[in-house]
Amino acid sequence: MPRTKAGAPRSTGESFREYGRGVAGGLLFSLPLLYTMEVWHSGFTMPPLRQMAYVLLALVLLLGYNRYAGLHPDSSWAEVAIDSVEEMGIGLLLSAIVLFLIGRVTPDQHFDEILGRIVVEAVTVAIGVSVGTAQLGGNQETGKTGMTGKSNPSFGGQLILAVCGAVLFAANVAPTEEIVLIGIELSGYHLAVLGLATMALGALILFYSDFRGSKRSASPNGFGGVVRGAVITYAVGLVASAAILWFFGRFDGVGTAAIVGQTVALGVASTIGASAGRLLLQGADGD
Repeated sequence: MPRTKAGAPRSTGESFREYGRGVAGGLLFSLPLLYTMEVWHSGFTMPPLRQMAYVLLALVLLLGYNRYAGLHPDSSWAEVAIDSVEEMGIGLLLSAIVLFLIGRVTPDQHFDEILGRIVVEAVTVAIGVSVGTAQLGGNQETGKTGMTGKSNPSFGGQLILAVCGAVLFAANVAPTEEIVLIGIELSGYHLAVLGLATMALGALILFYSDFRGSKRSASPNGFGGVVRGAVITYAVGLVASAAILWFFGRFDGVGTAAIVGQTVALGVASTIGASAGRLLLQGADGD
């Protein structure tokens, strides 16, 4: 059951509201993925060990997000772990329900195919559940303000938030054939221009958009700070892109040029997500 900051059990009504926000967030961030044919296919073709690694990565991200920007940031690590496992469970259940309702999971399918489809979809759903639970509620209703009472996230904490945002954005695009097509067709010149434009977009979001959280989480410290922040955020986006593409088997049997091309192409979405993650996936206090 969800807890208050002090660790005391919340009322039944508050718990249902938190679960409702979690379900809404899970669907909000993952619905395109649940309706994507390539993801259904990946659930059948992704090796079990890779599926397990995908789930473990999601759990690490959930732990980091719940620790640095979750609903109850003053919770102990044990409480954070319980919340993270609970959110993963909700992600699995929600994925199974939606896939069943749209006819992508049926009783006549092989168990491995059913499990694979649910697991692959559940990762993004679970991260969306965590973000939705923490961010979609009103402060007046819940009596919480995200990061209240805590100092700003450390550099490591901001990296975790950036990766969460990158995964949320990129996972909805990575399984599609369009990323493969763009990665193969773009020339080296186009990829270089795309990379520079993506970094510029990340800097715009972080330092010049005046988004919520930008004043406390992304201090430019001059032009050098802007460049440093943009490069770090882009690097996070590229690493997240490469990891997701690998999980979905997009690097299997392709050359280095195709790997680089796909990573840079997906890096646009993941860098936007990483930039937004550093700012928007935190509490609303402090601005």
